[in-house]
Amino acid sequence: MGSSAEETGLAKLAATVERLRAELHEVRRAADDRALVELAKGILVERLRCAPAQAADQLATLAARTGRSPAELAADVVNRAAGDPIADVSLTGADELDGAPEPPAGQAGAAVRLRTAESAALGATDAQAAAHAVLETALLPIGATAVAVWAAGPDSSLTLAGQAGFSAEEAGLWRQVPPGLITPATSTLVERRTLWHTTPGPASIGRHQLTGGRVTAVARLGGRVLGVLEICWPDDPPQATPRMERQIEALADLCALTLNSPGPTVRAGAELAELAALADSLSDPALVLLPQLDPQGHVADFRVHHANEPSAVRAGGLLLEAYPFAAGELLARIEHVHATGEPFRAADVPFTATSTAEVSITRHGASVLLVRRDHDQARLLEHAQRLGRIGGFEENALTGEIMWNAQMFSLYGLPPDARPVPLERLRDHVHRDDEVAVGLFLRTVLHHRRPAATAFRLERPDGVARHLRVVAEPVFAPDGRLTALRGAYQDVSPQHWTEVALAVTRDRLARTERQSAARNRLALQLQHAIMPPSHGRMDSFGLRIAVRYRPAQKEDLVGGDWYDAVVLPSGCILLSVGDVAGHGVEAATGMVVLRNALRGLATTGAGPARLLSWLNLVARHLADRMTATAICGLYDPATRVLRWGRAGHLPPILLRGSRGTELPMVKGPLLGAFADAAYEEGRLQLEADDTLLLYTDGLIERRDHNLRHAQDRLLAVASRTATTLDHRLDDLLTHCNSDTDDDTCLIGVHVH
Repeated sequence: MGSSAEETGLAKLAATVERLRAELHEVRRAADDRALVELAKGILVERLRCAPAQAADQLATLAARTGRSPAELAADVVNRAAGDPIADVSLTGADELDGAPEPPAGQAGAAVRLRTAESAALGATDAQAAAHAVLETALLPIGATAVAVWAAGPDSSLTLAGQAGFSAEEAGLWRQVPPGLITPATSTLVERRTLWHTTPGPASIGRHQLTGGRVTAVARLGGRVLGVLEICWPDDPPQATPRMERQIEALADLCALTLNSPGPTVRAGAELAELAALADSLSDPALVLLPQLDPQGHVADFRVHHANEPSAVRAGGLLLEAYPFAAGELLARIEHVHATGEPFRAADVPFTATSTAEVSITRHGASVLLVRRDHDQARLLEHAQRLGRIGGFEENALTGEIMWNAQMFSLYGLPPDARPVPLERLRDHVHRDDEVAVGLFLRTVLHHRRPAATAFRLERPDGVARHLRVVAEPVFAPDGRLTALRGAYQDVSPQHWTEVALAVTRDRLARTERQSAARNRLALQLQHAIMPPSHGRMDSFGLRIAVRYRPAQKEDLVGGDWYDAVVLPSGCILLSVGDVAGHGVEAATGMVVLRNALRGLATTGAGPARLLSWLNLVARHLADRMTATAICGLYDPATRVLRWGRAGHLPPILLRGSRGTELPMVKGPLLGAFADAAYEEGRLQLEADDTLLLYTDGLIERRDHNLRHAQDRLLAVASRTATTLDHRLDDLLTHCNSDTDDDTCLIGVHVH
């Protein structure tokens, strides 16, 4: 009897405790509802210009007509008046949280719960109270059973600022999360976005008790990341929808209110005054910046709160108004520092369209201090002395702007108001015998992006030729992007005869250099004797034809590449390009035999397939069994039809409009490989403004990539916009991705 009576008493006591707990919860809910209703009444008083009693009657009447509770109607009134993120979430769809079941009768909907959670968070004295308020008012109705509010440190560490639903022992174990430890909260802190975590997931607070899913969201305030809100479910969380994420992010931002301790307004103003005084004490330009938020609460720009005298910037304006070029890398760096508190320092940060600066960015409370040290003309002079230049230049790779000093205009024989010549167009102003050397120089600087130097003869508009030496180097941003080209031209004409009179050692060195130059020029003359001029053009029959020939870098190896463009007695135009295997005299001799044989055979009027069959016999029987690849094309100016065939060669490229494509592959084996080789013929109807490119494999061969990759790269370069056909061929020689020591032949055919 005693035991039964004791159990009955305990049961009654437990029921009493549960009843009191429910009553307390109901009292709290009623108090929150009253606070929300009073806020709505105040809005109606202001909007309707009525007395508080009339506002209360209006609210009660509307609630009765719509069949909704006064708290729900009050939440709608507040949402439509506030226009804040909570209002945006509450008014963009159904009243309930996505994925949550319909609330039981008498239970508040999502709009009420979010506004109630806001009132509770605003009334919370610390993050612990905020965690309890958010859990009880907004998260328990959708099945969540625990929350943790983490405060973020500038080193990506986390401190447990508040929790609800976890035991005191568990909270003590997770009081501090050091940097580098992977948890759901640290993942969100690093990625700065809301994450949904499935089971089992990484270790975190209460993981051995709550084995269901979790959601972690960034707690932001004014664009600053102050911490992370972690929400736990015993089972699967609600469905991850965009609206659900926005609601959770709104709750996280409410928790951020308790993580921020700005102090009184007077104290914040004093901190800004101290920071402004610090900026004024600096000799370098310095700005005190405050975030400018968009309607969604995201940082859109920074307002200049204070600017010291060296900065020459007006206070009160926006950063992007003062420095439009900051919209790229610089603004992103400032946003990161403001959000995370992690300081940033770097040299050569792009600051204006033509200059870079050494930049230091630090966060102080809600403001950011930006200090820069400009790279002025003294730095440009430093580069000039290091490179030993006389005429200096700098080209901005992002904007295309070119800066020359006065001596550069004098070297080129141009007036001071003339437009500077881009480095990429240097080939247009040099002696034709020096074009190969200049082409290799441009390829090294513009394509491989390495420092390079070369000597050449400049042909000026006034007819005066000068011997110049050019040096150039690319400049890169910290992220590896090319930002500029710097360099210098040196006029070495007056030094030529002075060096002859130097000491014996210098004289021998000069003699050796002249002999080397003579050997190089002899090799070039041999190439020109075998091949037609590389800048020969044909501007007739409705065509413009331009050719380029680039010999192997080892000048003593004469190659077997050839090209040809000749008008036949039939009125058609023969277009051919080929490559005899090997180097040396044998390859050059075989090239001459095949090229001249094709010219003679083409006068018979046979088509490309028949011509290649005959040329195959020549390769096998009349040219000591050589092997070669070739393209043979016959163009009829009257119909604009091109008939073509190939013998193991890469197909031509057709440029039409802004697109480049390879011609369909037709069958045809190597010349000299088989006695009974059969060749197919392709047909192409050309149109006005079409461009056809024929080339040998020396243009694209690479040791580290397959041929298909190289052909794709060639198509991309060929499809770029070019002002003239000559410029297009020059750009192909400069930028195509070859790295083998092989000859290159290139024909460009443009239809008028």
